[in-house]
Amino acid sequence: MRITVACPRALRSDANNLAMVMAFGPPDELTYGALNWQDADGNLYAAASFEVGPEWIGAAQSPLARPEWDTEPYTISMAAAARAQAALVFSVDPVPATPTSLTALAGENGLAALCAMGLLGVAP
Repeated sequence: MRITVACPRALRSDANNLAMVMAFGPPDELTYGALNWQDADGNLYAAASFEVGPEWIGAAQSPLARPEWDTEPYTISMAAAARAQAALVFSVDPVPATPTSLTALAGENGLAALCAMGLLGVAP
């Protein structure tokens, strides 16, 4: 299943910490980078679209655990990852992106998902 996520500017650091917990390692700290998407109110968002298995949805809603690879000095802020997890809104139906939510929409077309969230592409 493909998940497309809209990450508002204010949640980028927290969301990148969550990405490192949920994915593969330190390179995932760059998951939410350029603010290339904008809502009707002018709020900016970074976006990511990726394939996940059914276990990802359960893990995203379960208590977070520090990955084994993250040893002292820690790379991940678990507090930041928990804030991002608390802001996560997952849907299979169109839902608008908001500046206070990490909005995740299931669907095979990432661009269509971002449009369904009410976002338009902007120049970086």
